[in-house]
Amino acid sequence: MRHFLTLKDFTKDEILEIIDIGLEIKNNLKNKIYKKELDMQTLGMIFEKSSTRTRVSFETGMFQLGGHALFLSNRDIHLGRGEPIKDTARVISSMCNMVMIRTYEHSMIEEFALNSSVPVINGLTDSFHPVQLLADYMTLVEHNAEQNIVAAYVGDGNNMAHSWMILAAKLGFELRIATPKGYEVDADILKEALILAKESGAKIITTHNPKIAVKNATVVTTDTWTSMGQEDEKQERIKIFQGFMVDESMMCLASKDAKFLHCLPAYRGLEVSEEIFDKHSNIIFNEAQNRLHAQKGLMVWLDKHK
Repeated sequence: MRHFLTLKDFTKDEILEIIDIGLEIKNNLKNKIYKKELDMQTLGMIFEKSSTRTRVSFETGMFQLGGHALFLSNRDIHLGRGEPIKDTARVISSMCNMVMIRTYEHSMIEEFALNSSVPVINGLTDSFHPVQLLADYMTLVEHNAEQNIVAAYVGDGNNMAHSWMILAAKLGFELRIATPKGYEVDADILKEALILAKESGAKIITTHNPKIAVKNATVVTTDTWTSMGQEDEKQERIKIFQGFMVDESMMCLASKDAKFLHCLPAYRGLEVSEEIFDKHSNIIFNEAQNRLHAQKGLMVWLDKHK
């Protein structure tokens, strides 16, 4: 049995296999071919952090695969209200075929997985957002942009930056991360990514200069400057992150046909300009829709490896 907590636990071939399954399922859906590969199975969805895309994509995906998804918030279960994580894990995994968790501390999902008898999927933690990277890479494949990737991540050194580092290290492409001073990626996660990069031939660079990161990049991506739980820091962050907005002048430094990705929600006029968002809106919303298809590919893959 396999869990999907970070991309670190998967080989390059396994990541690409998951993407291929997702693309096949997406193509089948377009052709009105419906395969109930998870017929009569149940996905328990635990949300300590709310989300639009995560809930809709997992719930819809499970339905399209013939199964059922249960939405479980802090108000619905005893987790966080006195019951130990290990007890909740044993109970829910005894009744569901798979569990998806969207939470704060990564240690919480690790403890849950340790005590679960079914596969556990990381729908997001403060440290990693691996399902989003599956969707991002699937989008690049669909747009014929997965060859010779030179990716630039501009913004906060958060879970998205960490997940881009792991994807680059596993698949062997170049990644440049530009963050303001004091908002760098986690040093331990960077160290892990650099070790993995030696095996794959990936190149991972960190800088405080977004122009250096974006120069001749084939893929440019960013994320909100203020993540959930950081609302009190918003005004301070807006001041510190000045100069890190991906706008026309910054995108002009990238390669001619560079793709711009954003995991959403996007705050125009902050991390991305209205002009750049509108110019690349088709690929951005395809990227959002691919959460559905990439996660279906993931759930089918995990079911096959129970």
